[in-house]
Amino acid sequence: MPPTLASVAALPQLGLRSLTGGLPDATVMWVAVSELEDPTPFLEGGELLLTTGMRLSPAGAAGYVSRLVGRGVAGLGFAVGVIHDTVPAELAAAARDQGLALLEVPRPTPFIAIGKAVSRMLAAEWYEDVTRAFQAQRELTRAALTGPGALVTRLARLLGGWALLLDPSGSVQHAEPAGAAGRAEALSPELARLRKSPKARANDVPSSSMALSLPGEHIVVQRIGLGGRPSGFLAVGTGAPLPHVAHTIVGAAVALLTLQSEAPRTGRDLRASLAALLLGRPGDGPAVPHGPVRVLACAGGAAVLDVLESDPAGERCLALPLDGHLAVIVPDGLSGTIETLLASTGAIGVSDPASGELAAALRQAEETLAAASRSGQDVLHHSALPGQGVLGLLEPDLARAFAGTLLAPLREEDLVETVRAYVAANGQGEAAARALGVHRHTLRSRMRKAAEVLGRDPDDPAVRAELWIALAITSNQETAIRHRGDAQTRPP
Repeated sequence: MPPTLASVAALPQLGLRSLTGGLPDATVMWVAVSELEDPTPFLEGGELLLTTGMRLSPAGAAGYVSRLVGRGVAGLGFAVGVIHDTVPAELAAAARDQGLALLEVPRPTPFIAIGKAVSRMLAAEWYEDVTRAFQAQRELTRAALTGPGALVTRLARLLGGWALLLDPSGSVQHAEPAGAAGRAEALSPELARLRKSPKARANDVPSSSMALSLPGEHIVVQRIGLGGRPSGFLAVGTGAPLPHVAHTIVGAAVALLTLQSEAPRTGRDLRASLAALLLGRPGDGPAVPHGPVRVLACAGGAAVLDVLESDPAGERCLALPLDGHLAVIVPDGLSGTIETLLASTGAIGVSDPASGELAAALRQAEETLAAASRSGQDVLHHSALPGQGVLGLLEPDLARAFAGTLLAPLREEDLVETVRAYVAANGQGEAAARALGVHRHTLRSRMRKAAEVLGRDPDDPAVRAELWIALAITSNQETAIRHRGDAQTRPP
C-alpha cells in the first residue's frame, strides 16, 4: 500500500506529532520543502509540505492554509526550534478549521530525514507492486495454458472483483463469478462505442479500452485482438478504482487472451494444405513443400517441435510424432538449415531426396536414425550408410555378445592372435606365418586346433567373415562401434 500521512507520522525515528487530532489516510506522494508564502504553483497535490515558517505571519496563516487545502496537499509539517519555538496558534487554528493535517517537526529531526523515510516507503510500495504484478502474470500465464476460462477466473480473484470474457458480438464466453454474466447486457452500448471508436490522428490506432464509474463500482473494458475488428472484449469490475498495478495485471490478461485469439491464424496454411491433400490437389496447399523433399527421423521428441516453431524456416516443414521419434518433411533446399537447427536435440537420420510417395523416404530416415544412434552421430545421411561399414550397422550390445561367444574357445587356447593373422591374410598360411614370426607347420598345427575348438572350418569364407566381424568388434572398446570397415586384424 502507498504510504499515508498516518503511517509517516507513526515512524518513531521522526518524532512527528499531530496538532490537529487523528490523521487521515491521505496518500503521501512526495515530500516538498518550501518557505514561500504561496508554494502551490510548485506543487501537484498529495505532498507532505515542510516549512520552518520563515515568511509566515499570524495574519497570513488562514490564507496560507486555504491555498494548501485548495491544492490538495496531504499535510503540513512545521519545524519548531528554528524560526518559531512553537507552532503559531493562528496556524494551528486555521488548520483545524479548514481540515488540514498539521504535524509538529521537532528540532532534532532534519527535513531530509523525513524525505528519505518517505522515499524508502515509496520504493517499498513500488517494489511490492512490481512483485505482485510479476507473480500475477505468472499465475495468469499458467492459467492460460488451461484455457481462457481459467485465465478469467484467476484474473477476477487477483483483482478481488468480477471478470467477463465476451465474444465480438458481446455474448458471454466466460464469467467469474457466474453471476457476473448479468452485467453483459448493460455493457452492450459501451462495446458498440469501442467497436466504432474514432482512430487517433497521431498513430491511426483505434481506442482499445474504456473506464466506467458507477455507484459503488468501477469497470474497465478492454478490446482483445490485433486487427481492426476485435476478436472479443474483457471487462472487469471492482469496488474501488483500479490501482496502477491492477491495470498492469489486466493488461497482461488482455495480452494473453490476444495471443490465444491470434494463434489459430498461424495454422491456416497448414489446415489449407491438409484440405488440399484430402481433395487430391496437393499442389494447391500453401504449406505443402514443392519440389524434392527429405524426410528427417529425429530422436529429440518435443524439443524438435519447439525448435521448428522458434525459427521461420520451421514454418516450411511438416512434422509428425511417431512411435519413439519424430518425422519431419523438409524442402530439399532447406535440409542443411533444418539439420543445423535440430542437431542439438538428438540424433537425426536424413533420407535421400524424394518426390511424391514418401513412405520409402521415411523408411530410409528411420534406418539411418538407428545407425546414427548406434554410432553416436548427431546427423547421418542415408547416402553415407555404405561408408559406415558393416560394424556401423550393428547393435553394440548384441554384437559384443556374439563376438564374446564366438571367440571364447580361442581365448581359452590362446589362439586369438593366430586366428587374427590367418583372417588378415585371407586364409593364406605362408603370409600368416610370416606375420606371426612362426614356421608354417606351427601355424598349420595351431589352425587345426582352432578349427577343432570352434567346431567349424576357418577356410570357409562365411566362417572367416564371422571371425573378422568378431575380431573387429573386440578391438573397439568404445560404447558405440565406430570403426568403418577397420578389422584391426594385424597382430601386434
